[in-house]
Amino acid sequence: MIKVKDIYDFLKTVAPEDMAMETDNVGLLVGKSETNVSKILIALDITSDVITEAVDSGAGLIVAHHPLFFSLKTVTDTDITGKKIVQMLSNGISCICMHTNLDAVSGGVNDALAVAIGIADDTGKAEPLSDTVRLKTGEVVSLGRVGSLNKACSMTKFLASAQKALGANGLRYYDAGRDVYKVAIASGSGGSEWDNAVKSGCDTFVTADIKYHMFLDAKELGINLVDGGHYCTENVVSAVLAEKLCAAFPEIEINLSKALDQTIMFY
Repeated sequence: MIKVKDIYDFLKTVAPEDMAMETDNVGLLVGKSETNVSKILIALDITSDVITEAVDSGAGLIVAHHPLFFSLKTVTDTDITGKKIVQMLSNGISCICMHTNLDAVSGGVNDALAVAIGIADDTGKAEPLSDTVRLKTGEVVSLGRVGSLNKACSMTKFLASAQKALGANGLRYYDAGRDVYKVAIASGSGGSEWDNAVKSGCDTFVTADIKYHMFLDAKELGINLVDGGHYCTENVVSAVLAEKLCAAFPEIEINLSKALDQTIMFY
């Protein structure tokens, strides 16, 4: 039987833990490494609904992007995080979280977003946007990507395509009145890559959690700006992880979580 530790060892080859940022918390965060696994649930976040989904489907392991916790002093059922940990342990469920290591690694979240947006090459990878993020190893990497569409298109057409590709209910955006061709992207809260996006000479920047002043800057600079939502710009990696896990462990059933899609309306 495949055990949690086997899945964990494989995922460390997909996104090495030393590629995580210093303040991050990644790895096997809850559960027993020797537990047998026959079903895996992949989710962006571990919520109570996701845990219930795992219980109902018989999944013994949740593989998630966002860490269940960053620091803990107690684990009880008197707070939200404690309740989730108790719920998981009571049902024999483990969790492995891959966060900024999966953001930074080649073939991870940002490359998945680049593919969805249409700026990746035939290998499914796009050029790094910057080299401003220093990892635990001392290595400097990019948490963004930049590339070009096969053909320039109107902002209206690009927005429709992006909304469909991201599975978003809607998009926040500023239309600078120019066609879309060279696009920079940064998954999740990627506003810190704004200056690098501008320096790249892109006509369009796609990220999430955009603050008010960035929309004003976009107007001043004449750059198209698109907020695709935190969930939607990162959840694109879930299918990538499922594909990798299916190839490595064909005997295990891999499912994508639907709990968050059903409980939260993402713009």
